[in-house]
Amino acid sequence: MVIRNEGRYGRALDHSRIHSLRRRKFLRIAGTATACGALVSCGGQSTPWRFLTAAEGRTLDAMCEQIIPTDQTPGAAWAGVVNFIDRQLMGPYRRQQGAYRSGLVAIDAAAAARFGKNFADLDAVRQRELLESLTGGAKRFFSTVIAHTMQGYYGDPRHGGNRDAVSWRMLGVPVIPIRGRYRYQLPKQGA
Repeated sequence: MVIRNEGRYGRALDHSRIHSLRRRKFLRIAGTATACGALVSCGGQSTPWRFLTAAEGRTLDAMCEQIIPTDQTPGAAWAGVVNFIDRQLMGPYRRQQGAYRSGLVAIDAAAAARFGKNFADLDAVRQRELLESLTGGAKRFFSTVIAHTMQGYYGDPRHGGNRDAVSWRMLGVPVIPIRGRYRYQLPKQGA
């Protein structure tokens, strides 16, 4: 004897069985996609930068430190100039991403050809020697890095560089409070 789902409730049971299978399948697929997404994101190389790779960040950091070295005040590396440049490459400097990719590769290639090491692994004297000997496109790229280093070192700290307003303090410029970050003391009424 075959029992059929007849009538109004029978069709509702068939409908729910079809949709529950679809729902289960959907949940299975969604769970698999979530797990795969987590595995893919965990498998990549970890880098503190938004645009730069770890090797590019090291090279750029060494270049910036040659432009504004540490002396009695912190240099470009401590002031976070590479962080500034990296953040700007994901925003206003976006059109210069290709120049940074190829320029940093060219600097490392020139260092490897001349000294057998990456630029960041050279001592300060050899780094300076290499930067002074650049020609053509590499020299133009280095000029861009100089301009961006100056902007990151002397600019407003809220853009990612000039950590603790180090350059402003060095120049004796008062640190400008950012609106909304400090509590203002208002005069008491009746005083």
